[in-house]
Amino acid sequence: MRLANQTLKYLSISVLVVIALWSTVFYLFMLEVIHDNIDEELENQKRLIIQELSTHPTVAPDLEFGINNYKVREISEQQALKMRNVYKDTMLYMQDDDDPEPELEPVRMLTTAFEHQGHYYELAIINSMIEESDLIKNLFYSVVILFVLLVVSIVSINKIVIERLWRPLYSFLDQLTRFRLGKTQEKPAMDTKIQEFKDLQLAVTTLIHHNEETYEQQKQFIGNASHELQTPLAIMINKLEMMAESEELKKEQSETIAEVLNTAERLVRLNKSLLLLSKIENKQFLQNEDLSLNALVLNMMVEFEDIANFKQIKMNVVQKDQLHVHMDSALANIVVSNLLRNALFHNREGGEVNIGITDKILTVSNTSAHTALDAGLVFSRFYKSDTASKGTGLGLAIVQAICHLYGFVIIYRYENNQHSFQVNMHP
Repeated sequence: MRLANQTLKYLSISVLVVIALWSTVFYLFMLEVIHDNIDEELENQKRLIIQELSTHPTVAPDLEFGINNYKVREISEQQALKMRNVYKDTMLYMQDDDDPEPELEPVRMLTTAFEHQGHYYELAIINSMIEESDLIKNLFYSVVILFVLLVVSIVSINKIVIERLWRPLYSFLDQLTRFRLGKTQEKPAMDTKIQEFKDLQLAVTTLIHHNEETYEQQKQFIGNASHELQTPLAIMINKLEMMAESEELKKEQSETIAEVLNTAERLVRLNKSLLLLSKIENKQFLQNEDLSLNALVLNMMVEFEDIANFKQIKMNVVQKDQLHVHMDSALANIVVSNLLRNALFHNREGGEVNIGITDKILTVSNTSAHTALDAGLVFSRFYKSDTASKGTGLGLAIVQAICHLYGFVIIYRYENNQHSFQVNMHP
């Protein structure tokens, strides 16, 4: 999740909780204010009723709530002494002018006690809460609407503000994503007044400068090392070939020179492979273009036809669809060439190489005299299933490095007595 969205999420949750608590407290507070106002009115009615009843010699009990909205019943002195003013909400059947049938309506009731002419009475007074109930309902809806509007407004405002504040950082990250050492001329930069972003830009610029220096030094070292190694190796191979052509050498000496010559040639191939692997890992190949792997595979099969005929290996290709990729043509040739060369050189005489092409996957399978390889080591540098092999042990490591460079997925399987390498170029 993006940083701005993560910030907005936590902020929205916090605002939601705070406003929800505030709205609840506000609603309860307003409800209490309404009840207090009604209770004051009931208290005032109580005083007026008791004052009115004191002028009569006797108190006539009104068993039901009538038009005066109160009733009186005689109680004992002990009950009267224990009784306090009690306010409560309740429901009573009340007559409506428009409806002859009584209906339950919400009321607020005050229950108290008083003394008159040596007798004690319980007085219950009611006050209709129909208008107050409507007021409470309207208040509730108002609070809910206010709550929703506040949350939406605050979240929207914060989203706009946060996105505007973080926009320079996202632009900076996009520039970093597209930046390539040795390729991109302009350094990533952002126009901002935020000090933390300025510090980040300074740190990244310093790091890029250091990496560029290291990158150039590494390129120079690799180039120099490769050049310095190639020259003495070429001289050594040339002199060994001249010695091998001498007629004065004995058979044992010729065989020894031939072994040394093979070792020197292997060293040349190893030097070239290591140089290539280093360039791939340093992303010095990125002249990408749209390529057809079908055409590339067919051309490569023609190049390896002589080797296949010499080992009596049958090469089969099944093209289920066209496989198009966007990558460096040199690296695409290396992937196909190394997989086919590996399938031919590690095959048995009279075996076969099967190539499958779909719109996403290139598969190269081959028969072999060896059983399954170690899937965890098969792409490691210098790994060899056959110690007698004259290869460098870097072919599959180079293929895997190219796959990692472009985000391809390469998998090794051993099935149906065949070694299979599957490259998913559109994972």
